[in-house]
Amino acid sequence: MYYSDEIRNQVISANDIVDVIGQYVELKRSGSQYMGLCPFHSEHTPSFSVSRTKQVYHCFGCGESGNVITFLKKYNNMTYQEAMEYLASRAGIVLPKEEASPEQKERNKKRDILFSINKDTATYYYRLLRSPKGQKGMAYLKGRALSDKTMNQFGLGYADGGNSDLVRYLQEKGYSSKDILDSGVAVFREKDGLKDKFWNRVMYPIMDASGRVIAFGGRVMGDGIPKYLNSPETLIFEKKKNLYGLNIARNTVRNKDKDYFILCEGYMDVISQHQAGFPMAIASLGTSFTVEQAQVIRRYVTHVFLAYDSDGAGVRAAMRNIGILRDAGVSARVIDLRPYKDPDEFCKNLGTEEYQKRIDNAENSFYYQIRQIEGNYRLDDPESRTAFYHEIAKRLCGFDDEMERENYISAMAQKYGIQRDVLSREVAGYKEAGIGRQSFSEGPVRITPAPQNPTAQKKASSIEKAKLRNEGLLLTWISDDPDVYLQIRDYIGPEDFSEGLAREAAQDYFKMLEEHYGDPLKVEAEGTKAPGFTPAIVIGSFEDEDEQKDVADIFNTRIKGLTTQPEREKAFKDVVLSVKRASMENIKASNATGALGKIAKIKKQMEEIQRMHITFKAAEES
Repeated sequence: MYYSDEIRNQVISANDIVDVIGQYVELKRSGSQYMGLCPFHSEHTPSFSVSRTKQVYHCFGCGESGNVITFLKKYNNMTYQEAMEYLASRAGIVLPKEEASPEQKERNKKRDILFSINKDTATYYYRLLRSPKGQKGMAYLKGRALSDKTMNQFGLGYADGGNSDLVRYLQEKGYSSKDILDSGVAVFREKDGLKDKFWNRVMYPIMDASGRVIAFGGRVMGDGIPKYLNSPETLIFEKKKNLYGLNIARNTVRNKDKDYFILCEGYMDVISQHQAGFPMAIASLGTSFTVEQAQVIRRYVTHVFLAYDSDGAGVRAAMRNIGILRDAGVSARVIDLRPYKDPDEFCKNLGTEEYQKRIDNAENSFYYQIRQIEGNYRLDDPESRTAFYHEIAKRLCGFDDEMERENYISAMAQKYGIQRDVLSREVAGYKEAGIGRQSFSEGPVRITPAPQNPTAQKKASSIEKAKLRNEGLLLTWISDDPDVYLQIRDYIGPEDFSEGLAREAAQDYFKMLEEHYGDPLKVEAEGTKAPGFTPAIVIGSFEDEDEQKDVADIFNTRIKGLTTQPEREKAFKDVVLSVKRASMENIKASNATGALGKIAKIKKQMEEIQRMHITFKAAEES
């Protein structure tokens, strides 16, 4: 649901972030901030910082940042709507009802109709399975050893397709032929008209994270083709963004029962594992696992166990999907199901206790991939063994984190008897040659062509990074001590920042500062409290979660070791001058009309800045 900026800002301002996070994390005051153990990664020394002045949190260990809304979304796996409702209720704020445009109202109405059709269709299939017409489907499910409780929990049903009874049933309930067709449960043929899409199939309702039926999957009874048939994509169903079983699995995380998901290949794998006592099992929807599905998983957990079939197809899927999960920030381990093909067979033959042991001893995903690749080489042959070692070195380039890469270099050297310094040099050589981050797919390592002028490219990249860091330092300094803004407001503006998030953040923040300091009553009323122009408000103005985190990081850029007033003044002036200098270079490069006049103005401003004396009232957070 959409809320205006005014309402969102009111909710953020009414909920002190220290009080809210303090309900979940033990915080202790440390200077002008509060510190605690980060709830988003394991640590023994507190690196999780919460600022009452800024109304933001930042972990110096794992890099998580945000405001009170993003914290609740991540910690409690809440949606934006749920976080807003919780915070509004906590502060006694009544949220307004949505005022949508005519187009949006029509779209919402259509979505409601499709949800209703799917719900009635699921009920129809559910009842049919438990009637004499559903005996074939019931026999199949009982043959898979599913209990009545499990079948009811997943809403399993049956479609006989006889005489298109479903279409007639839905029409009798008042749905139009157009809406029935758009829902995906029917097809239109020139000869026959509107017909049931599914027939002679056991039906698996597909639900979104909230438990609403959005589509169906059907398994044919007998040897028909295709074996599995899914609903087409509709206004309420996108295969690549949904996961089967997530509506149940998410509760295991929300209730803190588990902190991981088990990723399977199909509907029955999920259902049988839930019945066996593993309700954190989920699966993709009849298609290859997607980047979007990995991003959905990342909202809930950072660890996944892969329970794919132990055959060739399952191995290839695991090899591919490890990289997709890793790119999304999710670590994966692989469950060894041998000697059985899938989780269902394993649990039925060896039991749930043994399956839990396999989870506990699941293989590190990188080790798993190297082990699979090893099978393509003859280690008793020096030439083949050398090629294998080179393959290890190439894949080690995929670790961006230097410490993590070094740990894996040591592990691989020890495991395969390679001299560590030799392997380390090979990895460094491949990285220098242009082998970039790759997603560990089962195919050949992707090599990025080396740039024509690597030195110039590296220099340009470092200049850009330094520029963005200086802009972050400037915004962080001002947000630490907003009164400093008054001393430089005539010399700095949003136009001096890089296009993109940095400029947008500066524009929003400077606008709030101007409104605040332009109203003496606000200044007097807010005093030493968290002001109404905190970075938390700026963060909340961005809709994309990744952008919110990036903006939070901008307001948490630090220089360590500045303890005296002269040190801070010099460093601050250097940062302001660096931002102005970069702004001037951009103007020079643009060759725009009036560029010379703008450059002359900036040069004069820089001279005045050098002569200024900057005073700081607040102690810097470190």
